Amino acid sequence: MTASTATTGRPDRVTGTPFTRALGIVTLVGVLWLSWFGLFVTPADVNQGESVRIMYAHVPGAWLAYLAFVVTGISSAAYLWRRTRSLTWDRIAGASAEIGVLFMGISLVTGSLWGRLTWGTFWTWDARLTTTAFLFVTYVGYLAVRNLGGSHHQRARRSAVLALLAVLEIPLVHFSVELWNSLHQEASVAGNTDVTMDGLMLFTLFLGVIVFTLMYVWLLLHRQRALALQDLVDDTGLDLAIAARRAEVG
Repeated sequence: MTASTATTGRPDRVTGTPFTRALGIVTLVGVLWLSWFGLFVTPADVNQGESVRIMYAHVPGAWLAYLAFVVTGISSAAYLWRRTRSLTWDRIAGASAEIGVLFMGISLVTGSLWGRLTWGTFWTWDARLTTTAFLFVTYVGYLAVRNLGGSHHQRARRSAVLALLAVLEIPLVHFSVELWNSLHQEASVAGNTDVTMDGLMLFTLFLGVIVFTLMYVWLLLHRQRALALQDLVDDTGLDLAIAARRAEVG
């Protein structure tokens, strides 16, 4: 018997809706489009050569990780504020953090590959790389804290406090190339008014950001619904255990 069957009496409880199915199709088409443009249509860079194609996954991955962690922070603040306190905010925070860790992992892996081709090494203790790795580890720790046990509201409170502290690391990571003498190049587009990037390359980069954003929204909707179902299973299981214990005592 599945968890959904045990709690509802109906099998095959799913987290999808017509909207999320349509969004999933659009996202899939976008991923295929991005892959085609990034690998075969856009030209090689004058200086970086073919390795520039890694940028079309690396940059969107990093930016969407930032977005996901900011959403985690905002949702955590909404939970802590009495007027908006709801476990829905906690589940959104947790789901967004999970997706952010995924995207940050993509950014770290692709960045390492780019570093091997450009710098001759997969890793160096550069300011941007080090702070990014620290941010990644911090949110892995946040996810571990969410699984320490206790009631749903105990989980939400301790996670929310940690999330509000962790989100403060994002400006440090983003501005690390300006604060320290970093090997990592500065932003190619954002904040740079002297962009000399080829038009097709620039279009593909923005396409990557859009596609990764759609992917983030699709994953967030499904994951927070899955977390809600998990909380329902936990609550129902606890109620059944209490009822069984009372029956034994009686």
